[in-house]
Amino acid sequence: MKSISFFLAITIMAILSSCDNDDDDVVPKPTISGLELGYGDSHVAYIGADLHIEAEILAEGKVDRITIELHKEDGTGEEIEAEFTEYAGQKNAEFHKHIDIPVGTDAGEYHFHMTVIDQEGNSSSVEADINIKELIDEEAPVLTISSAPTDGQSFANGEAISISGTVTDNVGLSGMLVALVYQDDNIADADVKGGNDKVIVMFHTHDFDSPTSHTFTTSIEVGAANDNNMTPTPIKGNNAWKSGKYYILIRSKDAKGNWVFSNHYPVEINL
Repeated sequence: MKSISFFLAITIMAILSSCDNDDDDVVPKPTISGLELGYGDSHVAYIGADLHIEAEILAEGKVDRITIELHKEDGTGEEIEAEFTEYAGQKNAEFHKHIDIPVGTDAGEYHFHMTVIDQEGNSSSVEADINIKELIDEEAPVLTISSAPTDGQSFANGEAISISGTVTDNVGLSGMLVALVYQDDNIADADVKGGNDKVIVMFHTHDFDSPTSHTFTTSIEVGAANDNNMTPTPIKGNNAWKSGKYYILIRSKDAKGNWVFSNHYPVEINL
């Protein structure tokens, strides 16, 4: 009997130990925190413009994909959906995206869902209410430059190229980009974007001093390893530093999607 009792005790301990190990192997679900919807966390978006979304994501099982869904509270109309896979493999991700609110979308109260699915098959969601509005606004933002390089000013390796000014809008600002463009690349102003790997981003933001006004000063050092994008990226490959003629371009849009483009501010770089 003693040997049987001893055998049972050993078996129970082995089972309990196995359960403990199983618990240790369980990967927790992703967490989503710091959700911000709309500029200034206003929970408002405009038809024909975009919805600003920010959140902090922690995924011990590593992100597989992130999905966004918007549907009307009353169940009518079409859903707005988006899926993002560029965060795949990350444990800690700073999610910052803008999804289009198409022309023709019904105005009204919407329900927002954000879901993070990890590579273990776990998922977590957050929900929020958002108001999609029709905005009648044909006025683009106004740019005023207070300080800029002189026309054709030359800069050597290690010297800083700087520009300052103010952007205002009658309703609300939405985004702003300051870029250094290599003249011989012949890039149209409309194609000078934060995701264009041929330009050097000096400044990129969707956060402003106030909804209708922002004063900025930005600079970049010639030869810098990384740009000043919202997530800094290496300056190499298509936008690698080279000697020659460049120009600074500033572009900004409002909540309706009206754009303003600055003049070109020519500079020359001598490496």
